[in-house]
Amino acid sequence: METPSNRDFNSISPSAKGLLYLKGHTTLPYCKEAVALLGEPEPFQADPEKAARYWARIVHFEQRYRSIDQLLKPIDIKNIVEISAGFSFRGLAMVADPTVYYIDTDLPDLIAAKKSFIEKLHPEPIAGHLDLEGLNALDENTFRSLTARFPPGPVAIINEGLLMYLDTAEKEQLCGIIRRILQQSGGYWITADIYIREDTDVAAKMYRDDALMQFLKAHQIEEKKFSSFEEAESFFEEMGFVIDEVAQPNHALISSLPQFMAALTPDQKEKLKEVRRTRATWRLRLAD
Repeated sequence: METPSNRDFNSISPSAKGLLYLKGHTTLPYCKEAVALLGEPEPFQADPEKAARYWARIVHFEQRYRSIDQLLKPIDIKNIVEISAGFSFRGLAMVADPTVYYIDTDLPDLIAAKKSFIEKLHPEPIAGHLDLEGLNALDENTFRSLTARFPPGPVAIINEGLLMYLDTAEKEQLCGIIRRILQQSGGYWITADIYIREDTDVAAKMYRDDALMQFLKAHQIEEKKFSSFEEAESFFEEMGFVIDEVAQPNHALISSLPQFMAALTPDQKEKLKEVRRTRATWRLRLAD
């Protein structure tokens, strides 16, 4: 029987490559350049039905990324650790500031590939401090050994695309690890993974039987999401956290939004008004 600390998460890593291809259509830092290093995927056949779904996914992931930046910037914390970072290059962008110490983590095999990317994307010296380290986020000893590298000061722990892979016991374990780290250092946890279960019929119509749908089914993603935002808030309160701030949508930041809107038929634009919000980004702090 699997336990929260010994489950093999490597089957999740291939999704990072597919996500990078989607982000290559945006202005997110270094993504277009990284896609060029990977080589182009199979050409996308942009028939009207598929185009709308394709661009919807791009908008979703770009908005998720930007929402973390929205909540990170105002707190102006210089010690940052990103867990399950995938092929995100937020850390590389942020260490243009010489005062930033950024620890970029994911499973070891992915980090090894990412290091080779960064050597090509940014061969010049980096102004700040960027560490790329393999980490299973449920390994508390390794997690704490990484955050112990930071100079004195509060810590920001950030993540996107992780919690929906964890069952309740694993979420509780991760919360305990992060709570203990923040109790020692002070700071915040910013998570873009407040996902609410979608109507099964709606999800099936949107994704059909494509590769993404099969991936979601294989990892039981819908079942592992929260049933409501209220349930999510109660869960984090039980884990010792309170919501400090909720990211608000800022369409002006989403470079892929015009392409998405152009791909919609008039009927799809009308239906878009009825779409229920199923994701949020929260900045969490320790309860008093």
